[in-house]
Amino acid sequence: MASAIETSLGTTETSVALLKALAENSFDSILITDATARGKIIYANKAFKKLTGHDPAGVIGKTPRILQGKGTDKKVVDRLSAALKTGKKFEGKAINYKKDGTPFIMYWRVLPIKVGKKIEAWLAIQREGSAI
Repeated sequence: MASAIETSLGTTETSVALLKALAENSFDSILITDATARGKIIYANKAFKKLTGHDPAGVIGKTPRILQGKGTDKKVVDRLSAALKTGKKFEGKAINYKKDGTPFIMYWRVLPIKVGKKIEAWLAIQREGSAI
């Protein structure tokens, strides 16, 4: 059974246009990684630059580990890794680092993007928490 959003969108072109508008105009940072074990970044929106200082074009092909540093909680990263390995969604917060080295608290939600039962990519929605 089709969801309300699927019914209202109709064509693939309309769906893609809507998703592009959502991603590019979101107040939250959106990061998409491939579904391989390496998890390379394949998309980052403008809000990602505002959150991290990294230019979206400059992070393509890198991994989200570019945001981690000495204060990043290994337990949270391990919990994320376990969720990715089992194909489950993840939600958490950790200290990450902006391009200039400034630490910040990042809240994020990671979801598998599935076509049928196959995970095609991972979607991360991120926002900054309270100042450190």
